[in-house]
Amino acid sequence: MRRSVSSTILLACAAALAAEAPAQSAVRDQQPATAAAERDRRRSPVVDVFQRCRGAVVNISTTRVQQVRVLRRGSLWDSIFDFGVPFVQERAVRSVGSGVVIHEKGYIVTNAHVVAQTTDVRVSFADGRECEAQIVAIDQEHDLAVLKINTQASLPCVGLGRSDDIMVGETVVAIGNPLGLGHTVTAGIVSAVNRELKFSDEISYGGLIQTDAAINPGNSGGPLLNVNGELIGINTAIRGDAQNVGFAIPVDRLWELLPGMLDIERRQRVRFGLEVDAADARVLCVRPDSPAAEAGLRPGDRLLRFNKEALRNGIDYYVHLLEQKPGATIRLEYARGEDTHEARLALQPVPPPDGRRLAQELFGMDLAPIPEAVRRRARLPQDIGLIVTEVEDGGPAARVQIAPGDIILRIAGVTVRTLEEVGMLLEGVNRGQRVLIEGYDLREDYAWYTRLAARSRS
Repeated sequence: MRRSVSSTILLACAAALAAEAPAQSAVRDQQPATAAAERDRRRSPVVDVFQRCRGAVVNISTTRVQQVRVLRRGSLWDSIFDFGVPFVQERAVRSVGSGVVIHEKGYIVTNAHVVAQTTDVRVSFADGRECEAQIVAIDQEHDLAVLKINTQASLPCVGLGRSDDIMVGETVVAIGNPLGLGHTVTAGIVSAVNRELKFSDEISYGGLIQTDAAINPGNSGGPLLNVNGELIGINTAIRGDAQNVGFAIPVDRLWELLPGMLDIERRQRVRFGLEVDAADARVLCVRPDSPAAEAGLRPGDRLLRFNKEALRNGIDYYVHLLEQKPGATIRLEYARGEDTHEARLALQPVPPPDGRRLAQELFGMDLAPIPEAVRRRARLPQDIGLIVTEVEDGGPAARVQIAPGDIILRIAGVTVRTLEEVGMLLEGVNRGQRVLIEGYDLREDYAWYTRLAARSRS
């Protein structure tokens, strides 16, 4: 009896498989047009966003040399002046993150914490290309950074959207490098807006987008996109004690901060005199006694062309300006009301201020180029940092425990390499103004940042 039931079952299965086989064969053997139609029906908005935007997402790998020092006697200065030889253990700390190309000329946005205090930054694209990136600017307060890679060809980039009209519940897509797994896509919804994350008494981020799209270590700095493929946020943090609770910096914050991060007058010794809105290239401010003022530009003018190249937005304007050399003459076409005008402006070189004197007067600290022996021992790149040689007792620097031997890496979010650059960043600082200073303690091997309140100049 058992044998009969078993035979019946086997015969039924064989019949079912025989009936299914032609159907499976038909699916495999269907015409290409039919197969394409079937595949298109499976295409979701998430698939479309990933295929359109993956080329603009980069994986970021960074390296920082961490040192553990045991001095036989004295302090770091003993080793600088050969009074004692320290025993040094070194290890390379590597980390991964994500970024997104926002301009085809090689400008990438990521998180500040992805690239801060690193000696080497490399980015890799979905097609396997890999190249070195330079840090253009870092804003620690808002956890944003801009990188630049040198490229002759136009890079794929994503358009910046807006975050003031985000709908709770709308579909969002995250692309990044979680746990080193490059170009991973996850999808979810906007769970909430205007969230605040407080990390300490001094560090908190507000106005964040909360999402349940899976975000893991390595996703930091990658894009949060809507179903139109527009950038609406930069993924920045997760709740380690929860599942599917991630946060992104809204893109409106990026629109607000990019003009300052890309401002050529903060990065080079030049005067131009225009502050331009990032979204629509409209003039916000014309500084007195500047080339822009002399050319007759006014607030409210909308820039149309830069050296005959059409401007899509204010980011285009700042990128074009960064490519110019001091002394260059620039043609700007702009609209004022119903009329169109053209102006010729010089990117005016300005004699450098005395950065050493300004650092002394404002903050009570002496700065100098880093001795080559210290740079080699600390594995510091050649194009970054100045060393604190003396700190005035009771001065602003001393009050926040900046000490001789500390390395000053950035001032007001801008990497400093020379005393001239320090002067350019400090010459407009007024009494009581608080300036963000980022540095590195070689003795204890840790990065720090603080805000110094400037005192009156002598």
